[in-house]
Amino acid sequence: MSKFKRTLITTALPYANGPIHIGHLAGVYVPADIYARYLRLKKEDVIMIGGSDEHGVPITIKAKNEGVTPQDIVDRYHEIIKESFQKLGISFDVYSRTSSEIHHETASEFFRKLYETGKLIEKTSEQYFDEENKQFLADRYIIGTCPKCGFEKAYGDQCESCGTSLSPTELINPTSTLSGNQPVLKETKHWYLPLDQYEPWLREWILEGHKEWKPNVYGQVKSWIDGGLQPRAVTRDLDWGVPVPVEGTEGKVLYVWFDAPIGYISATKELTPEWETYWKDPETRMLHFIGKDNIVFHCIIFPAMLKAEGTYNVPENVPANEFLNLENDKISTSRNWAVWLHEYLEEFPGKEDVLKYVLTANAPETKDNDFTWKDFQARNNNELVAVLGNFVNRALVLTQKYYEGVVPAAGELSDFDKETLASISTIKADVEKSLDNFRIREALKNAMDLARLGNKYLADEEPWKVIKTDPERVKTILNVCLQVTANLTICLEPFLPFSMDKLRGFLNLEKMDWERLGDAALLPVGHKVNTPELLFEKIEDSVIETQLQKLENTKKANEMATAKAAPAKENIEFDDFAKMDVRAGTVIECEKVAKTKKLLKLTIDTGIDKRTVVSGIAEYYQPEDLIGKQVSILVNLAPKSLKGIESQGMILCAENADGTLSIVSPDKKVKNGSEIR
Repeated sequence: MSKFKRTLITTALPYANGPIHIGHLAGVYVPADIYARYLRLKKEDVIMIGGSDEHGVPITIKAKNEGVTPQDIVDRYHEIIKESFQKLGISFDVYSRTSSEIHHETASEFFRKLYETGKLIEKTSEQYFDEENKQFLADRYIIGTCPKCGFEKAYGDQCESCGTSLSPTELINPTSTLSGNQPVLKETKHWYLPLDQYEPWLREWILEGHKEWKPNVYGQVKSWIDGGLQPRAVTRDLDWGVPVPVEGTEGKVLYVWFDAPIGYISATKELTPEWETYWKDPETRMLHFIGKDNIVFHCIIFPAMLKAEGTYNVPENVPANEFLNLENDKISTSRNWAVWLHEYLEEFPGKEDVLKYVLTANAPETKDNDFTWKDFQARNNNELVAVLGNFVNRALVLTQKYYEGVVPAAGELSDFDKETLASISTIKADVEKSLDNFRIREALKNAMDLARLGNKYLADEEPWKVIKTDPERVKTILNVCLQVTANLTICLEPFLPFSMDKLRGFLNLEKMDWERLGDAALLPVGHKVNTPELLFEKIEDSVIETQLQKLENTKKANEMATAKAAPAKENIEFDDFAKMDVRAGTVIECEKVAKTKKLLKLTIDTGIDKRTVVSGIAEYYQPEDLIGKQVSILVNLAPKSLKGIESQGMILCAENADGTLSIVSPDKKVKNGSEIR
């Protein structure tokens, strides 16, 4: 690290067609923020770059479905994402967007340089074209039958039923989602980055030169390179994105995978006029914090782009994480199976650090991991509350109780005192080693060891007992505890910034740099500390049950959305149907049937008479809500005794896929007794 004067941290640009969820946070933004805060505490020159990725087909599809423009979509989600990051305390130096003018200029200049220096190859190919809409079709605008499994609504790039990667021409009976017509093949010209030409350089640069990269990153890159690289299109036919800056290319834009990483450069330009220092000075190291779905782009494709351009640094490390699952199921935005950041911030006010702590403690660093609400609760209650919060509270409460909040002078230190204070520097070294090697989860555990150290020291020394026999000794004990507490504000600052700010308020202490960590005299004798509050609070079972129920509701909604109707029953003759006499009637009285959960007793004006019907709909309707409601009633059903009540007919209901019942009613008021045919 000593050969670098500064660090440029980039974070994967979230796609602006939906909010941020915990998978994004665990994979990219929380570890990047921790690392950036750590370097800032060390007084290093570091900037952290972020921004929204606002081009590409999914955004145009969402806009079309909602009847708005793509700009409307990205404006909406960019603001939601940016505000969520700010509230969580993700400390970007700049958070930009790829629809900005500075980005369009930067991406266009980058393409022009590659184009004019002959680094791109031009190829003509046949692609599907919608003749009615007069446009070439992106893969996601084409559906057809999967040649592998027969699924009839496979996309042009992938079958979501069997997971097979496809090309549009492999689909059986392809159809344009724009017009519903069968598209035709038509020639189109595009430019490609010849990745195969960079294969020898990539092999030497990564496989030989960066064996220290995380095994999940190195392994995926090696697999791609060993499999042989192919030219990759950098332009496509679409009307949303950065226009190709070459004459005669109307209707073509830069491929989103090409323009998005250039967003790191344009965002740095937006931040500082000294942007080239961070991108081109060999004494700057660049780190890409990303998820595993972006490894190939940031370790092979973007470096090849930078190498082709010729004046930029390539990344020094790409500490990518794997995926985070939710309650043993893959996070899915389309299925709404996620914990959304903006919703979490509303439902758990003041608990920003709790989420960051849990996501870090359970980070999917080298393999996929699972977030569960029960684990979230346990880590908060058993670690943040019971270890960190408990130690801090006891140390400060005892100081208030015995010394009116004034830091007492330490007497002669025992071996245990010295050992405890010396351990702070050992913990500091452990945290540094872990962070310097991008083992963020391990670093948090090491940092929390300082709270565990303080807790053990306090429990072993028992000042509340010693005060009765040796009050002078208690001064030393509490001085040691307070010095550990003050050191915590530095050690845990990268991980729990809101909480450490709160703790500094308790201690009446200014923020200190990393170099002060390990100092056993951060709080001078006579320093006045403030009356503490609870640093963390327990999360009750009811709070967790609410979140679990929310997910259960999502699961049911997904099942409903994908449920297929029961097959039709056997055919009947018209005469059989004609035997049923179904009339419109109005409920005039309704009450629950005693000692039952499901039954209601209704009195219905059928237009023929007033009759009693017992119906199993009590779980779905309140009696008072049904009075005055028109229903459809089978009036010639033979009477039947239910719970001692003679039921003279049947109310017609529709049974949903989840078993819930809805009364079938006329859509407008009709005369009671009207026949339903």
